[in-house]
Amino acid sequence: MSAALSPAAARGEAAFQAARRARRGRALLGLALLLAALLAAAWTSEFHPAALAAGLPRAGDYFLRLLPDLRWATLFGGWETEGSLAFWFYRLDKWALLLLETANMAALATLAGGAVALLLAFPAARNTAPGPWSYRLARRGLEAMRTVPEIVYALILVWAFGVGPLAGILAIAAHTTGALGKLFAEAVENADMRPWDALRAAGGTWAEACRFAMLPQVAPNIVSYALLRFEINVRGASVIGFVGAGGIGQELYLVISQNYYEEISAIILLIVVVVAMIDLLSEALRRRLSGDVRA
Repeated sequence: MSAALSPAAARGEAAFQAARRARRGRALLGLALLLAALLAAAWTSEFHPAALAAGLPRAGDYFLRLLPDLRWATLFGGWETEGSLAFWFYRLDKWALLLLETANMAALATLAGGAVALLLAFPAARNTAPGPWSYRLARRGLEAMRTVPEIVYALILVWAFGVGPLAGILAIAAHTTGALGKLFAEAVENADMRPWDALRAAGGTWAEACRFAMLPQVAPNIVSYALLRFEINVRGASVIGFVGAGGIGQELYLVISQNYYEEISAIILLIVVVVAMIDLLSEALRRRLSGDVRA
């Protein structure tokens, strides 16, 4: 039989049990509040089971309409043969050019936004900002730029510059600046400050310290973040075409509005393939930059 607990041990055990019961009570209260918040959010947004039950069959019917009418006997026939792959992708030449335009929009927007983000990253980093006001202005500016969605920028810029890819490039570049600026600034804040202090002590200017002390340290992270953002921007460039900002999105909006179901599925499949290829290429480049031998 175990020996009886001493008074001190008994008091410690009682305190431990009381603390554990209090933690459980707080956890249950937190779960109850979270459940109440979720139910309130569902009610406010009309996320009702009845609405889901009514809408899911219609969504399934729409996706069934998107399936092409392929036939094995004529699968590899010409573009005039119904049931063939060529008939399904009969506008492949035009769609390929639009996809290339979309990728170019994403690439130019990533380069422009990344360049501005790099310039703002150093004043937006707490450890390299010239002063508190420059830090606050840079941080708040980056927050404002990434808070506004690309499609809102695109709506404004289409009105200013007209329908076309220029509005899309500027819209994506503006949002990219805000998103990459935060990531770049955090990379700078995590860098080793000893090279910075040494260069400044030797008489280097603030700009020289940013260029020669900090940039070499954070360059791999910056390139990795920029490549990741390029993948995101390809998808974003496909969406903002819905408001007239050019690229494959504009064509996709046209065929959706006219209920050309097989063309919708063909364009979506092409977008998925292109984005997957870009993802694989960017992933391989990021691995090489990080020194991963498996790349």
